[in-house]
Amino acid sequence: MKIIKAKDYQDMSRKAANIISAQVILKPDCVLGLATGSTPIGMYEKLVERYNKGDLDFGDVTTVNLDEYKGLPKEDEQSYYYFMHSHLFDYVNINPDRTFLPDGMNEDPDAECERYEEVIRSVGGVDLQLLGMGHNGHIGFNEPGEEFAKGTHCVDLQPRTIEANKRFFASAEDVPRQAYSMGIQTIMKAKKILVIVSGEDKAEALKNSLFGPVTPHVPGSILQMHPDVTIVADEAALSKCNL
Repeated sequence: MKIIKAKDYQDMSRKAANIISAQVILKPDCVLGLATGSTPIGMYEKLVERYNKGDLDFGDVTTVNLDEYKGLPKEDEQSYYYFMHSHLFDYVNINPDRTFLPDGMNEDPDAECERYEEVIRSVGGVDLQLLGMGHNGHIGFNEPGEEFAKGTHCVDLQPRTIEANKRFFASAEDVPRQAYSMGIQTIMKAKKILVIVSGEDKAEALKNSLFGPVTPHVPGSILQMHPDVTIVADEAALSKCNL
């Protein structure tokens, strides 16, 4: 595991964009596993800037996203489909037919999870998976529990996750209670994993994930078992780690 310390959020975003850019340049037809939320927004901005300068070409890139809220249509401003188009897809030359997310409107969880696993298999697996980290150590929407989730599954969101996400909605009641998410096993199959973390409020979760016991009660702790993980975190997020 490689840990890269960034000075602040902007520095974290720049360093993370460097890693994504290198992957695209070295393997133009790579498969990127992408994440949403507030943490990667700055990184996506950097990638768009580099595309506009002519330094990056997304023409042959394929993307698969970690998760999507169940019950939100693509047109909803809080759907992750909408997020990805608002922050990246609409501003670079990526082929829309090569961007994949779970279908939040599929009411059959088993069918949707099976479909999305097949999508990931059909594109040859993920070359580089981007992850953020929740306050409770969740990665994707893999919440703390008694066992690690395996493949793509339908998740019941925990109160702390709903609380953290309510800032994006009119109220906590408007936050969906379920989401489709890649499972831990699916995430761990990625050839490389990049984790970006910012803020003192994530410091405890990051410390427990990197240096605590490997346990499903801290989903991010499974990353200790992956052979190629890079953590890019700012000083605040790393404030409880003895480095």
